[in-house]
Amino acid sequence: MESLNRLKEKGQFREIPNIEAKSDGKIVLDGKEYINFASNDYLGISTKRGLAEEFLASGFYPLSSASARLLTGSSPEFTELEKTTAEIFSKERALIFNTGYQCNLGVISALIDKGDVVFSDKLNHASIIDGMRLAKGDFYRYKHLDYDNLERMLEAKRESYKRAVIVSESVFSMDGDTADIERLIELKNKYNCLLMLDEAHAFCCWGKGLAGLSDRNTDVDIITATFGKAVGSFGAFCASSSDIISYLINTARSFIFSTSIPPLNIAWSNWLLTEKRDYILSRKKKLEVVASEAHIALKNAGFNTVSSTHIIPIVIGSNEDALKIAERLKAEGFYIPAIRPPTVPEGTSRLRISLTADSKLEDFNRVLAILKDFNCRH
Repeated sequence: MESLNRLKEKGQFREIPNIEAKSDGKIVLDGKEYINFASNDYLGISTKRGLAEEFLASGFYPLSSASARLLTGSSPEFTELEKTTAEIFSKERALIFNTGYQCNLGVISALIDKGDVVFSDKLNHASIIDGMRLAKGDFYRYKHLDYDNLERMLEAKRESYKRAVIVSESVFSMDGDTADIERLIELKNKYNCLLMLDEAHAFCCWGKGLAGLSDRNTDVDIITATFGKAVGSFGAFCASSSDIISYLINTARSFIFSTSIPPLNIAWSNWLLTEKRDYILSRKKKLEVVASEAHIALKNAGFNTVSSTHIIPIVIGSNEDALKIAERLKAEGFYIPAIRPPTVPEGTSRLRISLTADSKLEDFNRVLAILKDFNCRH
């Protein structure tokens, strides 16, 4: 197939890795064990067998929902988890979606109608971009974290539209840098916009409590996040006002037309966020220590990075070079696959080092030593 051949020629062809097993901070791939620096399981929850056994001993939950929630696919577990997430972010209501992708896609495409507009950070996740593409309104993308550029867009465009939404990630998934939440709030108030914040990579692992960088700030109108990363579960949610959640229930197609998540997964998420809240907070603290030590090591080794979080990009440039370095790391026992376009912009292929609460500083230092051999410190 010609299209596949072009992907291979550009170094952008992908295959699903044959992962056979996972344990704390490690994976088994094609029969060989690797130290895993590619996971979004930031607190290491998903590999804690004792934790899962304790939950399963607490009661029985159905393994299938068998329907969309607007038919017969809902249950008390959903209501309880939506109440928990709404409380975490100081919102009136929350609505569970099947995935973070479906959540952002459904929220944006539902809220933005003809005559409406979105102002989006240029490095926002693909789910946000695709939601804007599906929406009936217009969208503009401001330069990454450039709020002067955003304000110039607002000055020039805002008055031409009815509803306007500013959208940003809080911790950016590929760069590990963070949005200026206070500046975004200032602009949304000044130009009469809604502010939507994607907390997928900050929820339960960054900020003062569990609420990510928004820190329960009621000036952030719409929060989206996922249970599939730091919580070590599955699914996603939108937390907002009662009116907005009611509107999404009636208009978000990715919610309306999807069979809902099995109650087992929903109950697991809620159990972790309520019964095991102190455990989550202790793992969060451990991740913060790991990230702090890693950034000190980066600085001491002469590496430059825009990241201030547990996500550390090592930008290589070309697809070929990124793949070559990833293979060298793999040969040394480290799993850090190359991230290439379209996940990141052309010319910025990279290694995305993802720290978890199970990561060890000595392993991270060994990775840095290998990267120094390739002169990757820019």
